[in-house]
Amino acid sequence: MSPIRRPPAVLVLENGRAFRGTGFGSEGESIGEVVFNTAMTGYQEILTDPSYAGQIVVMTAPQIGNTGANDLDMEAARPFCAGLAVREAALRPSSWRSERALDRAMADAGLVGIEGIDTRALTRELRDHGAMRGAISTVAGGAGGEEELLARVRSSPVMVGLDLVPRVTCARAYEWDEPSWQPPDQPRARPLPPAELHVAAYDFGIKRNILRLLRDAGCRVTVLPATTPASEALALGADGYFLSNGPGDPAAVDYGIAAVRGLVGSGKPVFGICLGHQILALALGARTYKLPFGHHGANHPVLDLATGKVEITSQNHGFSVAGDGLPDGAERTHVNLYDQTIEGIRVDGAPVFGIQYHPEASPGPHDAGYLFGRFVATMRGPA
Repeated sequence: MSPIRRPPAVLVLENGRAFRGTGFGSEGESIGEVVFNTAMTGYQEILTDPSYAGQIVVMTAPQIGNTGANDLDMEAARPFCAGLAVREAALRPSSWRSERALDRAMADAGLVGIEGIDTRALTRELRDHGAMRGAISTVAGGAGGEEELLARVRSSPVMVGLDLVPRVTCARAYEWDEPSWQPPDQPRARPLPPAELHVAAYDFGIKRNILRLLRDAGCRVTVLPATTPASEALALGADGYFLSNGPGDPAAVDYGIAAVRGLVGSGKPVFGICLGHQILALALGARTYKLPFGHHGANHPVLDLATGKVEITSQNHGFSVAGDGLPDGAERTHVNLYDQTIEGIRVDGAPVFGIQYHPEASPGPHDAGYLFGRFVATMRGPA
């Protein structure tokens, strides 16, 4: 086996701090907002989650890439994040489902990575000072290289006010009818219910596992571009409307906010996740704000205010719905137990609700999967 080339690399933050290591994946330079993720598994889903568009992800787990990469676990057709920073990138994956090493998958996708850095120190920097712009580069060596890289970082756009949805939404509407993957040797496969309900889903950066779980729940799904007016969506006569996850500042997605106002006014069921939840809140008259370093991980406790139960959830968001701006008729349903931020809202007397976290989480946790059943129940109406 020929040795893998590992060029020198550097990660530079906008405050001037630099972390030097070696590159993996693709060579080059990439700039984005640097955030940390505390999940121990699911790195491939993180890389291909469109919600990470414009962001460099720092994984706090010490070794990433152990199980390789495959086509089945992709949340989109390609990675959307701006880069990946890890302590150690595993060279030899070990999984019967692996089709290629993480390094090869990232190189094929043109995704720049850096390893061999102190990710604990980097995470503490982000936790103490907040998420900030940064860059990974394997080509910034030489006199003045890092200084020039820092200048490019500081001249790059900030996340507040940035609409990234056009980078990730579909170009045209399409139908989805694929269920969740099941192991081929499973003795009793879950029966797939007939697709009796029709869901129109706004694609602000939708994850494939959301679509799979909607199909598992008995829905056929029409995925719509984010710019679709409410009149066109309502003309489909769907049983319910779904608002997907996605990247960027929700307040900048003015066309989505306008469309959701029309959906809510129709009286049809509406369910939003992540960015879709934030856009729903804005359409109702609430406001959103930027969190210091966001919530990114698979171990965030959330309290369901109606039941008193705590769910362990997967999260990925840098903005939140403001608790002091909820309009009359809207109420909190879930709160984050780390910082008491809003994790869910509903509209009194209407089949409309939103959740900040990810009940479709792949590979998990699955505590919140019941929310898809709740959406189906609202579409079916009273028993």
